[in-house]
Amino acid sequence: QVQLVESGGGLVQPGGSLRLSCAASGRIFSIKDMGWYRQAPEKQRELVADIDSYGFTDYADSVKGRFTISRDHAENTMYLQMNSLKSEDTAVYYCTAKINLRDHWGQGTQVTVSS
Repeated sequence: QVQLVESGGGLVQPGGSLRLSCAASGRIFSIKDMGWYRQAPEKQRELVADIDSYGFTDYADSVKGRFTISRDHAENTMYLQMNSLKSEDTAVYYCTAKINLRDHWGQGTQVTVSS
């Protein structure tokens, strides 16, 4: 059974940084696109950033220049480095990945930006 587990969320002050991790485990043959989504209270889930198996990345306009997505193929892990955090970045962050040709989601990790 394939699992995605996020970690690294927490409470941070505006202007601070956090690094999220997403580790894939289980019987894995291939991982194609991976990405981070977030969902704030009473808002729809939105794409934050994604990265394909070649390392090409894409970002939501709201996080460009502040967030960096990366992945470690050997460790089946993806990261999201978040800098210059703002209160509007507060949300539950979910990782997703196409593993063995099927979409999988993590359980989410809470990120709260507040003074």
